[in-house]
Amino acid sequence: MSTNSAQLITQLKSLKLSGMADTLDLRLMEAQNNSLSFSEFLSMVITDELQTRSNRKLQRLLSHAHADPSKTLETFDFSFNPSINATVIRELSTCRFIEKGENIFFLGPTGTGKTHLAKAMAHMACRKHLNVEYFNFQELFRLLSQADLVNSLDKKLRPLIRTDLLILDDFAFKKLDQQSAEYLYAIVDARYPLKSTILTSNRAITDWHAIFPDPVMANALMDRLAHNAHQISIKGESYRKKLSPKSQNVDSKKSVK
Repeated sequence: MSTNSAQLITQLKSLKLSGMADTLDLRLMEAQNNSLSFSEFLSMVITDELQTRSNRKLQRLLSHAHADPSKTLETFDFSFNPSINATVIRELSTCRFIEKGENIFFLGPTGTGKTHLAKAMAHMACRKHLNVEYFNFQELFRLLSQADLVNSLDKKLRPLIRTDLLILDDFAFKKLDQQSAEYLYAIVDARYPLKSTILTSNRAITDWHAIFPDPVMANALMDRLAHNAHQISIKGESYRKKLSPKSQNVDSKKSVK
């Protein structure tokens, strides 16, 4: 590395242009070996900087969304459960449903892939540099209740209302009290009809009304959630159950017979 190059790298880093700084020596060598013009060289190092910034933003979004790196669309085993329409899921993964403010319901028994698919959608949204908030349904309302006690509820609700995609896992797991129902209504009503929400649930939609203490609120909330929702019903046994040692032993005994 020449003295001029080292000085230039220091200057680039002081300007927070680390993408350029990290590849400068390589790009200078490419420019010399290929007799590139000044504009071609400049275009390369600017592209490097833009790519670095894009990668950093993606990592920030994935971290904020608590995106599990093992729960992506690429790692989802569609062959395990034929009731899942892979074509529909891949179409949803384009995130055009977010552009339209549409919702998704992943419905089915425990262990059939609902949470994995919801987290995969979070990944796809982050890759498009969209903001995602991901919460377990019951945990969210515990946090909102705590925020309410210290007069910071508005601060807690604001990102939930503004985010491009809100994902609530294990929706309708148990009944809501009046306060939690009001929190949920405030979120859904403020997001409707421009923002998208994904719900995963072990319960059928017909059972959702029963979790609300107020039937009028339940009707209003469900109307806002369901009218533009893609309902993905998943059937079959638990994937985790199939992978359990006991199940594998049973399968091996069957194969011997």
